[in-house]
Amino acid sequence: MALQSGDKPMFIGYNIWSKPKSSWTLLGLRLLALLATTAATLVMVLNKQTKTFVVATIGTTPVTLSLTAKFQNTPAFVFFVIANGLVSINNLLMIMVDLFGSKFDYKGLRFAMIAILDMLNVALVSGGANAAVFMAELGKNGNSHARWDKICDKFGTFCDRGGGALIASFVALALMLLISVMSILKLQKSHNAHINVPPN
Repeated sequence: MALQSGDKPMFIGYNIWSKPKSSWTLLGLRLLALLATTAATLVMVLNKQTKTFVVATIGTTPVTLSLTAKFQNTPAFVFFVIANGLVSINNLLMIMVDLFGSKFDYKGLRFAMIAILDMLNVALVSGGANAAVFMAELGKNGNSHARWDKICDKFGTFCDRGGGALIASFVALALMLLISVMSILKLQKSHNAHINVPPN
């Protein structure tokens, strides 16, 4: 049935290349956030250093002990890996939804779900990064009041790689904050568009 003048079609053929410039900007930011969280996850997962220390000497024979520093030894670093990994997966899914999800949208609910998930991702990345920073500070400087010794003077490579993972995670946090704001604005724009649609 032909459309009358002023009517809007309910379904429109979908073309990913017809997206507005703002959508491509959001997609680019999300891709950068995906790369940052993935880098933070992989660097921390692969971060491992083994050193051998002389703990005693029997006669002229030294007694050695090998110690390994790895992220699994610290719950905060485990949470850091889980948080950044989950956000990486979510960003990958959101990229797919942004590219191909328009034809499955229903009254703008897609934008509401994306905005909510983006806010949850901000909280998740922030919690993981800040927990890891606390442990990194403890490993670098120790705590004289609790008599916790620093370890970064002995496991320098481990601490340097962990620092790189933290930098990547905080870059991702900044990007996710920006993405969350843009998602909320996009949701508001979609909501206003649905309000202004004339009834059939």
